[in-house]
Amino acid sequence: MPGGHTADREVVEHFGAVAIAAVDDRGRIGLIRQYRHCVRQRLLELPAGLLDIDGEDELEAARRELAEEAGLAAENWSVLADLVTSPGFCEEACRVYLATGLSEVTGVDSYGDEEADLTFDWVDLADARRLILAGEITNSIAVAGIFAASEALQRGGTPRAADAPFELRPTSLPRRRREAGITPDMKKISR
Repeated sequence: MPGGHTADREVVEHFGAVAIAAVDDRGRIGLIRQYRHCVRQRLLELPAGLLDIDGEDELEAARRELAEEAGLAAENWSVLADLVTSPGFCEEACRVYLATGLSEVTGVDSYGDEEADLTFDWVDLADARRLILAGEITNSIAVAGIFAASEALQRGGTPRAADAPFELRPTSLPRRRREAGITPDMKKISR
């Protein structure tokens, strides 16, 4: 810090996440509505998930989440944005993908109890932007993803390649979990 001073900081460690702006050939974006306990509301969001499976790359995680939460697969993938969601106290970073060339998939493992009330719906991209401005879409990742998808698809913005390096991806928590021998299917039990 300036003047040689130090400051104590508490940092919430995170696995990192992926989110998917899935846009169909009719110009609609797929949104989920999911209960979020911290704000005690059901929020409109992009399909998304944690990068908590050891060795799974970001694109693989995005494909899995799109299938699990929306029942969709995509032919075309690109990176819209890499976001730090709350850099004042949390190291969470989220990669937002644009997915097009969509098709339905079946036989996908569904989500668990935590996401049992999750619903999926299509919203016209212009209507999604209006919902943001009306304060009805408040999830920051969804806001960024919707505006970035609009820019890329309607104004000719150029997204990055789907396999572009994700330099912001957090590493502390995944590394510590590996060192402790905790795998994604294990829950650490405190007594």
